[in-house]
Amino acid sequence: MTPPPIVLASSSPFRRSLLERLGLPFTAAAPDLDETPGPHEAAEALVMRLAEAKARRVARDHPEALVIGSDQAACIDDAVLGKPGGRKGAIEQLSRASGRLVTFFTGLCLLNARTGTAHTLCEPYRVHFRALSSERIAGYVDRERPFDCAGSFKSEGLGIALFERLEGDDPSALVGLPLIRLVRMLEEEGVDVLGPRSF
Repeated sequence: MTPPPIVLASSSPFRRSLLERLGLPFTAAAPDLDETPGPHEAAEALVMRLAEAKARRVARDHPEALVIGSDQAACIDDAVLGKPGGRKGAIEQLSRASGRLVTFFTGLCLLNARTGTAHTLCEPYRVHFRALSSERIAGYVDRERPFDCAGSFKSEGLGIALFERLEGDDPSALVGLPLIRLVRMLEEEGVDVLGPRSF
């Protein structure tokens, strides 16, 4: 039986790169979605809602596909850090994170567009930041320009130098797509990542 097509509901090059690790053919489509948090919406609820909403939006154009949606938020205490949008915002975020624990919540949804079945979860990952001087923060921001990244860093690049230690079950979640959990979801929908390839 021909496996269903897989579509990644994201324009993120980082998520595409992560999904490529699984060796499965897929296409990517950017969801057009309002990502504004609801009033008093907790980070975990927000990222799960948006991950599923992204998958459902893209599924409209791919009614036979398995659609993968993901969303991420960074939190210090109960405050959500979004994408900084520019240099000033990135410096402010990293200054706030310096010497502190930041928890990243990554929402993941695998939607079977044909049956309407949605598997959703939230994967937490904890980042302990080093105490950083303003000069080091500005230097990092100017080198990597992490303006489209929640928390203002790229852990797959120089951002690793900002950390004291990392804690979590799925390191790929920090980059934005929890592959360990996704593999299990795909298996539940009949896609064996480790099985023989017929495509």
